[in-house]
Amino acid sequence: MKVVQAYKKKNSDWHYLAEKTLLTNPLVLVFANRLMLEDVSILNSVRHEFAYEHIVYASTAGEIFNVEVLENTVTVIAIEFEKSTFVVKADNIFNHNKNTRELGAALAAQMPAEGLKHLFVLSEGSFVSGTSLIKGLESILDENVAITGGLSGDDLRYEKTLTSYKEDPKEGEIVLIGFYGESLEITFASYGGWLAFGPERIITKSEGSTLYEIDGQSSLELYKKYLGDKAGDFARSALLYPLNVIAPGKTHAVVRAVVATDMENKAMIFADEVPQDSQVQLIMISPDRISQGAFTASTLAMQDRVTKPQLALVISCIGRKVVMNQRVEEEIELVREVIGEDTAISGFYSYGEIAPFHDTRSSELHNQTMTLTLISE
Repeated sequence: MKVVQAYKKKNSDWHYLAEKTLLTNPLVLVFANRLMLEDVSILNSVRHEFAYEHIVYASTAGEIFNVEVLENTVTVIAIEFEKSTFVVKADNIFNHNKNTRELGAALAAQMPAEGLKHLFVLSEGSFVSGTSLIKGLESILDENVAITGGLSGDDLRYEKTLTSYKEDPKEGEIVLIGFYGESLEITFASYGGWLAFGPERIITKSEGSTLYEIDGQSSLELYKKYLGDKAGDFARSALLYPLNVIAPGKTHAVVRAVVATDMENKAMIFADEVPQDSQVQLIMISPDRISQGAFTASTLAMQDRVTKPQLALVISCIGRKVVMNQRVEEEIELVREVIGEDTAISGFYSYGEIAPFHDTRSSELHNQTMTLTLISE
């Protein structure tokens, strides 16, 4: 595997991590601030600098370049496989009447099944249900094919996200990257590092990602009660106190981050589905716990590996970035410490992370986690 990494800011030259190398037919991943992806001159610069066929774009809430966390940049990693192959498929949710599960099934059906080793997903992040997308994908895929990836971001603006394959980045796009090859070794893990507090409760009224009542009480009023003096800056404070959710029929908890409030209905809106009758508990996160979570995720991803990873695709939640603030690079540095100095690291901060729990093959949509996909051939 050969890897070339570079980044640029607006009105600046390209900065390469190492020597610029000409590749043959690489997979090119472009992770960038959404405003950069709307700039025609930036897109032209990417295509001129990386004049290859297979270019995938995703907007971010921060870019991960080696051990640096960048903002307002466009980062590129070009990956040339020497023994393995990849297939990229894309579709738009507007082609499916915004039916995310239908789109997931249709996309999975396009992916050649024979020899498929792993599926990496880059999805629209503003209105697509990651949970429904996963259900659609898994309805078609062999149960032994694991899915990892993430939802694109838009900093703290939450206006729109952009994703695409070959074409100009657009809204509503979902991109699948299938990896093929007997020599491929792909491991993964996702971990948070949060602490649950307060009583366990039951969701008594919800619809999709909107949570109306917990234990018969307004979810908005319950959050205000727990936030206390912090309720003045409600939007930011609520992001620091996500919800631990065990859906009916599930044994593992997923984290759901708050993204908005519905003042008229006294409801909270989360990053993905919060099913009625779920068991829930408030959680808190801190910089130290986030760093420990990144270390744990890296350790889990490494523990079953036979070979050293050559590439780490890292997707972390925007909520973690907000909490870490100026310490944000600590979690990436801990990833580096665990996976080794010779592994290329690329990724972004997202609106949601996709990965199985460590002891399962079925994927989930997570918030507030660090998710790693480690690849070697």
